[in-house]
Amino acid sequence: MQKPELEYFDTETLPWTPAAGGLPGMYERILAADPATGDLTRLAKWEPGVDTTPMGVQAHTFWEELIILEGSMVDLTLNATFKKGYYACRPPGMRHGPWRTDDGCITFEIRHYPERERG
Repeated sequence: MQKPELEYFDTETLPWTPAAGGLPGMYERILAADPATGDLTRLAKWEPGVDTTPMGVQAHTFWEELIILEGSMVDLTLNATFKKGYYACRPPGMRHGPWRTDDGCITFEIRHYPERERG
């Protein structure tokens, strides 16, 4: 299986749903997903005040690419603020976070699992 073939569509027609494995105030719109591999493309929204400290520092088994479309987030480990237009590309195992957002944020995210994770 693979991500579906999709022509342009209005992403505003997709509901914001609670983010899988997230905290209150974290939402997502899944734009495309491959259920067989876990690969996905999504918009993620964090309401003002979200703080991921309870989730600790993260390290995933997948590649993660993000760009901040609106708002900002603070990396509490680096004590650095990232805002609209900032981009990250994280290979599997890269440690990041925890995060806080004071004004909320929306990100565009692509997750891709390495072939070795697929079977």
